[in-house]
Parts: sequence; structure tokens; C-alpha cells
Amino acid sequence: MRVIAEYGRDDLAKVYVARMREAETDKQAKGEYMIEFVESLQPPNPRERKWVLIVSSMFGCPIRCKMCDAGGNYSGKMTAEEIVSQVDYVVRRRYPDGKVPSDKFKVQFARMGEPTLNPAVLDALRMLPKMFDAPGLYASLSTVAPKQGGAPDVLDRLIEVKNDCYANGRFQLQFSIHTTDEDKRDEMIPSKKLSLEEIANYCERFIDLEAGDKKVTLNFAPAEGYPIDVAVVRRHFNPAKFIIKLTPLNPTVRSREESLISIIDPHIDDPSRGLVEEFGRNGYDVILSIGELEENRIGSNCGQFIQRAIQAEERPRESYELDRYQVNCDAAK
Repeated sequence: MRVIAEYGRDDLAKVYVARMREAETDKQAKGEYMIEFVESLQPPNPRERKWVLIVSSMFGCPIRCKMCDAGGNYSGKMTAEEIVSQVDYVVRRRYPDGKVPSDKFKVQFARMGEPTLNPAVLDALRMLPKMFDAPGLYASLSTVAPKQGGAPDVLDRLIEVKNDCYANGRFQLQFSIHTTDEDKRDEMIPSKKLSLEEIANYCERFIDLEAGDKKVTLNFAPAEGYPIDVAVVRRHFNPAKFIIKLTPLNPTVRSREESLISIIDPHIDDPSRGLVEEFGRNGYDVILSIGELEENRIGSNCGQFIQRAIQAEERPRESYELDRYQVNCDAAK
């Protein structure tokens, strides 16, 4: 792996752009084997309190979600060694001896690629605890729950990996749902997927609250025209085992091209109050996840903007020109 660029701030978030394999063709030289990974903090917490690394598992992504810039340029799966090399690079950069003093050192499989379509993710998850002296190590995996490409088998095997390597609540599983309307969900995530009922049935096998497992997260990025019916969520998902996460739709190039409008406006004090309160009345813990707006400019939380910009020969500066690609985010009407 060769890191060719980095963007951001040490006190908030940094995005690293790397070439994972040497190019053999002009197409590969333009970006086929380039990936991104991220390190971020949660101000005002210092790195010793909480440190998050977000890694890629594929070169591009075959799913093509409407809000994500990684889709549409899929070039294959990464090996387990390539996946963990992203973590190793950032750790050794900060802690050359491999001793990570963070109380919570979280590695998220959520940047480029759908992790359940790459079985090497399971091997990478097993490798991580052996690579560093990191008592605070946690792992997190975010998925849209695809059916094709061996994903159900990866999900089944994930249960064993979680129990063997990340017991006592050190693993967080997240399903990106976005809408409860299955037709609209197909539109937002154009891939064969587990239904809401199938996700719920799988999680009954995955979650062991008595063993200290964390609740599974159901993530929604509410957008106009993509309804979220709390009654549908409640019918399928027991609040004792699931937590709701609401996030603004990030200002990606793709979301602008698709004319997606975020319901959550990070510029107002109490966005999406009605939805938060309705989930709360139905017994759910709700996380309204609005990060630092500067992270949008850095590109650490906005769906692979930098990767797409580089491939389009629009190499961004230290902080990219957000206004040029800004989504018109309106408050819920």
C-alpha cells in the first residue's frame, strides 16, 4: 500500500487516499486500485478517549446506492492483508510500537465497498486483535444486507467471529435501511437485499443480550420522498434489541446528481424532532448523529467524495469546495 494523499485535520478527521496495488493499465493508474480510509475524533474527546478508524473492503462498490460516490466503479475485493494494512498504517503513524492507549479504539468497516460481499473481512476481523496492544479495540460493520455474492454466508459466519473475538459488547452491527417503503428502498439501494423481516430474523440469532452484546443499529438517512414509518419498524424490530440512528444525508456528488434532499438539516437546533419523538414513544433509543460540519469539507463522512473527485480529475484541495456540490438541505415540512 502506498499513501498518495491525505486531507483534513489531526484534531478532527483525516482522509487518506492510497494505491493498494501497482497499476498495470492506464485505467488502473487513474484509480482502479485506489482506496480511502479515515481516522476521526469526537471533539472534545481526545484520541486517548475515543479514536475511530474507517476502512475500505473493496475497490469501489457494486451496490450503487443513490447517495454514495463509491458505487459504479467496482474493481474487485481487497484481501484481508490489504484491509488491515489501512489500520496498521494509521496506528503506526500515531503509535509506532503498536500500543494504542485509547479507551475506545473503534475500527469500522464502512468506507468503500459492501463488507458482507467480501469474506476476507471476516479474516481481517480475526487478525486485528492480534496485531496491536489495544485493550480498547472495538469493531463495527455497516451493511445494506445484500443477498448476492455470498453475503448471507458472511453474515452467518460473522456471528462466530463476534463471539470469538469481540465478546462483551465490543462489536457493533449496523444495517443501513434509509426507508421502510420496500419499493423506495430498492430505488435507494438497487441490489437484491434481505427484507426487513429477514434482517430481524437474522438479528435474533446474532444478538445475545445476556452475553453483553450491543443492540443492533438501524440507520436511516431521511430524504424527501423516502418515507420512514415507525409502525413498520416497530412491527419488525424489538426496541430491546435495536437502536435507531438518524443521520443527515451527506453532501456527496451522487446525492446532488440524484436530487436527494435531506430531511435533517444540521444547521438548525432541533432537526427532525417529530421522527425522534415518535421512535422514542415506541420504546427505541435514538441517536441523532450530526457530526462537525467541517467533516463534510474534509470529506471524512460524505460518501467517498475525494475518491470520485480524483477520478474525475478534479483533485480537491485541503478542504474541498463544499459549496460547489452542496445539497439543498431543507428542514422537514
